[in-house]
Amino acid sequence: MADQYQALADMVIDGDVEGVKRLTAECLAAQAPAHEILTQGLLPGMEVVGQLFKSGELFIPEVLMSARAMTGAMESLKPLLTGADARGAGTVVIGTVEGDIHSIGKDLVAMMLEGAGFKVINLGIDVKPETFVKAVAENRPDIVAMSALLTTTMLKMQATVEALREAGLRDQVKIMAGGAPVSDEFVKSIGADAYASDAAVAVEKARALLSH
Repeated sequence: MADQYQALADMVIDGDVEGVKRLTAECLAAQAPAHEILTQGLLPGMEVVGQLFKSGELFIPEVLMSARAMTGAMESLKPLLTGADARGAGTVVIGTVEGDIHSIGKDLVAMMLEGAGFKVINLGIDVKPETFVKAVAENRPDIVAMSALLTTTMLKMQATVEALREAGLRDQVKIMAGGAPVSDEFVKSIGADAYASDAAVAVEKARALLSH
């Protein structure tokens, strides 16, 4: 199956949505284990996509196509993966903070995290601190990821960290933040754990946070 897995990885890199779906179905029909298709075909492909995006060789539209291809394949694989496999790298609750309705960057991060094997709970835009708290209490994620595109809404990141602290949940999760006006210094100042400058870096930081 090594050739098929390499072909799957290449199709993910090319953003070939239909090709990935078709080849995933063929691998399953040939009795290939779902976990193997994921870890030896799809994930290596998304790994390369992340590297190419980081180096400026791929742009957001191409990355979105690759993520879409990955998502299409996962629809077939998810029912066949065991609980541990499906959970993969860890669980992330992600959202754009209260008062901010920007979603493209946040959605790209969510797709890249899913492509890297994370289970992602996307809360959408204009997410209140108490909504983050509720999602953490209900889903017990490993990471909370917050996005803000406006300097005026960045302060809601601090409010979210405080709300998690007041709810007694802060120590149970790692907190990542990103977005155009956000900086490493700001993230440290609000008591979060990591700053991600773009979607590819977000995946690296998420992995690093969970490896400690």
